[in-house]
Amino acid sequence: MDLAFNAEERAFEKEVREFIAANLTPEMKRATALTPSVFSDPDIGMAWQRALHRKGWGAPGWPVEYGGPDWTPAQRWIFETECARAGVPNVNVMGVKMVGPVIIGFGSPEQKNFYLPRILSGEDYWCQGYSEPGSGSDLASLKTRAVRDGDDYIINGTKIWTTHAHHANRMFALVRTNETERQQDGISFILIDMKSPGITTRPILTIGGDHEVNQVFFDDVRVPVANRVGEEGKGWTYGKYLLEFERGSGIASAKLRDALKTVSSLAESDLTGRAIDDPDIAMRMSEIEVDIDALEMTELRVLSALQTGQNPGAVSSLLKLRVSEIRQAVTRLGVDVIGNDGLYVEPMRPLYRLNEAPGIPEEMLPVVPEYLNGRAYTIFGGSSEIQRDIVAKMVLGL
Repeated sequence: MDLAFNAEERAFEKEVREFIAANLTPEMKRATALTPSVFSDPDIGMAWQRALHRKGWGAPGWPVEYGGPDWTPAQRWIFETECARAGVPNVNVMGVKMVGPVIIGFGSPEQKNFYLPRILSGEDYWCQGYSEPGSGSDLASLKTRAVRDGDDYIINGTKIWTTHAHHANRMFALVRTNETERQQDGISFILIDMKSPGITTRPILTIGGDHEVNQVFFDDVRVPVANRVGEEGKGWTYGKYLLEFERGSGIASAKLRDALKTVSSLAESDLTGRAIDDPDIAMRMSEIEVDIDALEMTELRVLSALQTGQNPGAVSSLLKLRVSEIRQAVTRLGVDVIGNDGLYVEPMRPLYRLNEAPGIPEEMLPVVPEYLNGRAYTIFGGSSEIQRDIVAKMVLGL
């Protein structure tokens, strides 16, 4: 793709910037800057989603007939990049970028008519029910059962690492509906109302100290059969399709470059004793910049596939792998730059959430939490080892 935009694309770039300037509140920007996560505070994230929906930009990757904007790949790139540069809140990633495409591709007309408008408008907030205790990377070994009882399934089991389940009113989940010789053939994809009787959640603190993920328990939970997406026993296919969209739906290079600029600013300041004067620091920055440039090209490949209605496939695994590795490199460099200050920034987390961090420069506050979450990025959504295995099999044919 030629990144030398034409006059129409430059006009669109200006429109996006003006929209962001008019709708991104200081509260949104600050909350996003101090939240070391892809998942913004739900209230803030959904407020941004509603603003996008009013503009008609609520689901950039969706077909026009389901409410997506009629954008070219260049416009999509411009939108995603400008949002990243401005530090806008992340919308309901689970809804817009994950379950939405699955419902569009495999859902019934009734499911599309009911769920898609609610995702666009921010009325529904979704969480994911994939991983289980003892069933993470080996997802096909999941044990949560859904037994048919008339027009309902009765679900029993446990899900874990379920992001924002304590906020969500909907879950998309993989459940076992049949015992088959090939484990993948007995799995179904089902949509669950989180207010259903028999559902309880237990908080789990992440590596960064946040309550972002949960364990979810299902005790004789009744879910209508009509909530199953597609055919019974075909959920593995739909679940993989969703993960490929999750891994390939974001434009991360702009955010990574912005993070690198933040680290560079810290390194050039007296706060860090001008760490930039250390040749090793400057060399590492240069290497990261080269990696981000290469990442952009991979993002454009994925974006081109998505815009033409194709599944990004194995390229999404390559993208997810590189994003998580570069993120680790940036955040590790940030910790090295701030040096000993990192030892006392982390204990201040309960205070800086309340804008009370005496003696610690605000620009340093996100560095250590980002470093800790950088490691988490190599695990959730499929570990780096899983991504390498997918690339080996699907790209190299090994």
